[in-house]
Amino acid sequence: MANVALITGITGQDGSYLAEFLLAKGYQVHGIIRRASLFNTDRIDHLYADPHCKPALSLHYGDLSDASGLRRILDLVNPDEIYNLGAQSHVKVSFDQPEFTADVVGLGTLRLLEALRGYQTASGRKVKVYQAGSSEMFGSAKPRQHEKTPFQPCSPYSCAKAYSHFQMINYRESYGMFLTNGILFNHESPRRGETFVTRKITRAATRIKLGLQDKLYLGNLEAKRDWGFAGDYVEAMWMMLQQDQPDDFVIATGESISIRAFLELVFARLDLDWKASVEIDPAYFRPAEVDHLEGDATKARQALGWAPRTDVRALAAMMVESDLALAERERVLANAGFAMTPQGGHR
Repeated sequence: MANVALITGITGQDGSYLAEFLLAKGYQVHGIIRRASLFNTDRIDHLYADPHCKPALSLHYGDLSDASGLRRILDLVNPDEIYNLGAQSHVKVSFDQPEFTADVVGLGTLRLLEALRGYQTASGRKVKVYQAGSSEMFGSAKPRQHEKTPFQPCSPYSCAKAYSHFQMINYRESYGMFLTNGILFNHESPRRGETFVTRKITRAATRIKLGLQDKLYLGNLEAKRDWGFAGDYVEAMWMMLQQDQPDDFVIATGESISIRAFLELVFARLDLDWKASVEIDPAYFRPAEVDHLEGDATKARQALGWAPRTDVRALAAMMVESDLALAERERVLANAGFAMTPQGGHR
């Protein structure tokens, strides 16, 4: 029988790539989605089939704030593996909504663990769980950061992720559950939300190239990040759950560049001078800045056999190509009298 995977946050960037990856391996994939008044499944629409035809991908309404709902879904799905990717994942927004972020990102993991503990006791089954950690947990710690680097979180989001990380370890050691933490450094793609800085840059740059936009407003250009491709990183998630024993792993490229350098990569590819279009807006600075994140994924390379296939230059080129095609479609609509507003326009 096919392995069964349950993914929280399946409609996000990582969830969509992971669903593709698992479906290609023959998994039966179930995803938890939050109810919204507008359809928000665009990243996975190409994977979804008529539910009357016994599709390999099934979606269930649920929320990490709803413990009883999580248990109901576990009883219905009977998963072999769980990938907890659901979160309010925007660091800047977490300062605006700290309580909500802590509830979903931190307590949401605890609710899932308790629901799973009860499910395993009742069913006698053992489920493997992957928890999506974040390099933001390292905060102000000096690079290069690895599994033994102490966390120094600098935002409500990273504090909540650190809480989830230690709850995973606590439940693993207390109850013998197969619980794994992936400490993933920044990973991007053409599916990245338009309010995140890399996609905000590629989206704006391609619109500027085609005359659809004049300015791009950003915050701190000196922050350095270790940027990889989300499609590479979801494979590492799966690899972690194929091990005999649960453990925690940093996933990173080992190379970091500044936002300024990423700007230069993107605008140069379009034969543009970013200095003519970019302005600094203090509203985009965080109350506490994280200056430099750069990961050491030696443990993952040695224990999992994982290595990134896409560096930041290839990543920038991929995102520019995708967003340029999107901007070209937008220009056709604009010439026909229709207007599109980029999702990231308000951020």
